[in-house]
Amino acid sequence: MKQSNGSRKPDKPAKPHPDFPLFPHATKRWAKKIRGEFHFFGPWRDPEGALEEWLRVKDDLLAGRKPRPKNNEGLVTVELVVNAFLTHKERLRDNGEIQPRTFTELNATGVRIADAFGKYRLAADLQPSDFAELRAKLAKTRGAVALGNEIQRVRSFFKWAHEDGLLDKPIRFGASFCKPSAKTVRIEQAEIGPRDLTSEEIRKLLEAANVPMKAMILLGTNCGLGNNDVARLSKSNVDLKTGWLVFPRPKTGVPRRAKLWPETIDAIKVVLDKRPEPKDPVDAEYLFVTKMKSSWAKETAGNNPVSLMFKKLLKEEELYRPGVGFYSLRRTFETVAGETLDQPAVDLVMGHAPHANDMAARYRQRIGDERLEKVAEHVRMWLFGKTSHQSARKTAAKKKSPVKKAQQP
Repeated sequence: MKQSNGSRKPDKPAKPHPDFPLFPHATKRWAKKIRGEFHFFGPWRDPEGALEEWLRVKDDLLAGRKPRPKNNEGLVTVELVVNAFLTHKERLRDNGEIQPRTFTELNATGVRIADAFGKYRLAADLQPSDFAELRAKLAKTRGAVALGNEIQRVRSFFKWAHEDGLLDKPIRFGASFCKPSAKTVRIEQAEIGPRDLTSEEIRKLLEAANVPMKAMILLGTNCGLGNNDVARLSKSNVDLKTGWLVFPRPKTGVPRRAKLWPETIDAIKVVLDKRPEPKDPVDAEYLFVTKMKSSWAKETAGNNPVSLMFKKLLKEEELYRPGVGFYSLRRTFETVAGETLDQPAVDLVMGHAPHANDMAARYRQRIGDERLEKVAEHVRMWLFGKTSHQSARKTAAKKKSPVKKAQQP
C-alpha cells in the first residue's frame, strides 16, 4: 500500500444555491471563466463576499473591460493611485502616444512613491511633511535637473488621480515639494562645466568605435540625434541616395530634417551590410540591431543601451567626465551649428518646436534645403577640417593618377 504524500486535493465546497454564478476553483477561491480567462472573486469561506465582488465587476468583465480596482470601501490607497495611473499610461504607450522610455521612468517613480509612503497608506492622508521628506531623500542622489523631473513625475500621479475622480480633493504637496530654482540649476551646471565635446575628442571616439557606434556618433554630430533617436531610427528615415534624414522626434513628434554627410552615409552603409536579422519582426525596420539580434531601443529600468555603450567608449578612451554622455553630441551640434547664425535651420535639424509667442515661426512656411546643407557643412568642416571625406577622396585620386610636372622652359 502506497503511503500518502499529503498532497491530496481539498474537497471542493458545494455552491450555496443552484443559481450561484461562480464555481469552486482548486486554488480555494470562487471563480468564473470569462472570454477564455479565469477570474477570481474571493475565498471559499466567503461565498457571499465573492458574489458581491462578481456583481461589482460583472458588467466590465462581460464587456471585455478591465474593472476599476476595489478601493477598500471607498478609501483610496497609495498603491491604488500608482496602479491606476500606470494603467492609464500603459494604454497611452501601447497606442504610441507616449514613448516606452517615458513609461519606464514613470513606472520607476511609482515604485519609489509606494516605497516612500507605503502601499497601504491612504492617499488622502498624505501631508506636505511627507512630500518634504521624500524630496530630501531624492535630492541626495540626484542633480538639480533630475530632481526637478522626478518631482514633476510624482506630482503627475496624484494630480491625475484627482482629475480622474479617484481622489475627491487635490493633494496638498506643500511649498517645500518644489523644483530646484533656475539659479540652483545654473550654479550646478557651472560646477559641472561644459558638456559638449571637442572636434579632437569626437575624432578620437570615431577611430575607436565599432561599426554601429561609429554611425551613431556621426548621426549625433551630423544631425543632433540623441541616444533614444538613434535607437529608434528606421531604415526608411534615411535616404542614402539623396543624402537626407527625415525623422520626427520620437519624444515630441516635432518634424526634423537634416543633410547627411558623406562620412555618415558611408558609415550607415557599413551598418546595413553587417546588420544581423532581428529575432523579433517588430524590430525589422530599425536601422540598428544589436549582436543579440534585438533592438537598441529596448530600455530597461532607465538603462539606455546606446548611452551605456557610449559611456564605456568614453572611459576606454579616457574622455569620460561627469555630465558628458551621448547627448553631448547633440549639445555639440547645437553649439557649433549656431555659429551659422541661422537658428531656424538649426532648430529644424534639432527638432525644436518654436515658442508659442514666436510669431516669425508661425508665418514661416518652409526652410530651404540649401540652408540645411550650409548648417551641415559648417559642422562637418569644424569636425574634420582638411581631413574631410571629400578632401580625403581628392587626395586618394591624386595618388592613383599622378600628374606629370611640366618641363621648365
